[in-house]
Amino acid sequence: MKKFAMSVAAVLALTGAASAADMPVKAVKAPPPVVVSPWDIAFGAALMNDYVFRGVTQSNHQPSVAGYFEGRYNFNDSLQAYLGTSGESISFSNRAAAEIDIYGGIRPTFGAWAFDFGGWAYLYPGGTCFNAAAFPGSGLPGSGFDCIANGNLPVNGNVIKRDNNFFEVYGKVVWTINDMWALGANEYYSPKFSNSSFSGFLNSGAWGNYTSGTAKFTAPTAWFGSSGVGMYVSGEFGRQWLGKSDAFYGVAPTPLFPAVPANFINGIPYKSYNTWNAGLGFTWKVFTLDLRYSDTDLSKANCNAFTSDWATTNGPLLSNANAINPGGFGSKWCGAAGIAKLSVDTTLNALK
Repeated sequence: MKKFAMSVAAVLALTGAASAADMPVKAVKAPPPVVVSPWDIAFGAALMNDYVFRGVTQSNHQPSVAGYFEGRYNFNDSLQAYLGTSGESISFSNRAAAEIDIYGGIRPTFGAWAFDFGGWAYLYPGGTCFNAAAFPGSGLPGSGFDCIANGNLPVNGNVIKRDNNFFEVYGKVVWTINDMWALGANEYYSPKFSNSSFSGFLNSGAWGNYTSGTAKFTAPTAWFGSSGVGMYVSGEFGRQWLGKSDAFYGVAPTPLFPAVPANFINGIPYKSYNTWNAGLGFTWKVFTLDLRYSDTDLSKANCNAFTSDWATTNGPLLSNANAINPGGFGSKWCGAAGIAKLSVDTTLNALK
């Protein structure tokens, strides 16, 4: 009897299992896939004790604030297009107090190689013309003689256009060797660079070409445990090639330097120079503190000719006088500088 009961139980169990398998199962609806928008916006701000651009201070070695806003569109994981604008506070000799940048391009990625190709417009609104010997019309539109009325810059007699705007095209590449090491290269070209840009009808400014190499070491996260702090060491070495200015910046002989070539009245050949920087940075969440040393090999005399420095009181001295700087003044805007920069950077998608 006991054996019979067990046999019946076994048959019922098997029959029940078979019946359950034959029953239609109600399908569970899968959750909808997460749709990731190809659009994103990056933005940030910074405070620094000195705004240095390719080894030359743009803020007279005084503090500067900056901010940017960049729209991005990701075609796929390997190609991004972007368009952005940024601004920095400056202290230019033509009394412009702000730099407004508009830039855009594409960022293709191939494995460990990240590229960046685009164009960058540098705008400096609010400038005033200073040059007592300038051609009429080289200053503010409609005023014609404003340069003559303003005269040269006080203290050192330098001259500068009201319009320092210029445009560059560029290409960059970064090779990420591993999680710690990355090497990069940059190339920028402008047909009219810096204060030799178009102003009035004087439109034959100097060209500029900047090439540099970069290196970066990022410390392993294990160095700082679970604190979330990161650290990096980075450096750059570059060369800024410069052409000849237009007649606005032409020079004539002076008692300090009488041997100025006659054709320099039509423009001066700016001195090309090397620049380098090295620094240490710390990151935490969206914050970065970057401590950096920057320098160039431009002499004070050649720096004065290139920048039209309004602040220099280094001169007139015979030691500073040369063919492109016959006035004998020397500028410290291109010398050694220590830069401390605190910045915050994030994206809209990262905040979601």
